[in-house]
Amino acid sequence: MKQILGYLLGFAIFIAGIPAMMWWVAGMPSLGEIPVLRLCLAIIIATAGLALSVWSIVYMKLVGKGNPFDAMGHEVAPRTRLLMTEGPYKRSRNPMLTGTYLYYIGVLIAVWSVWALLVFAAIATVMMLQVRSEEKRLEADFGQEYLDYKKRVRRFL
Repeated sequence: MKQILGYLLGFAIFIAGIPAMMWWVAGMPSLGEIPVLRLCLAIIIATAGLALSVWSIVYMKLVGKGNPFDAMGHEVAPRTRLLMTEGPYKRSRNPMLTGTYLYYIGVLIAVWSVWALLVFAAIATVMMLQVRSEEKRLEADFGQEYLDYKKRVRRFL
């Protein structure tokens, strides 16, 4: 139950809520108001971002035997038991967040608003705090193995 709650909470906040806020502060543009070329680019980038995030979540669940969703040090779902260094984690320590950022960039391109950009900047700032919190937890959980991984692989790309 706790794991399902974690996934639902993640979906509600990151996939639906934040983009809805970006759309709202942008003046709620309709699809007809967005130039076709910009909309196509937005869809491609957002879809690629979602695909990377989903791949990261599935990989973590299947290989890491857990879930990544820690809310500022509070476990929302069971933590991974293995350090992820392959699959989407081979080139990025945070492929899930990288994918989420790409998704938001797709939304930004679609709504094309300074206000939505400010929402993205605020969310990115909060998420960087979360990343730092997760890195401390990973250092505590995996020790030297994580420190070696951290030296080899960049935070995002």
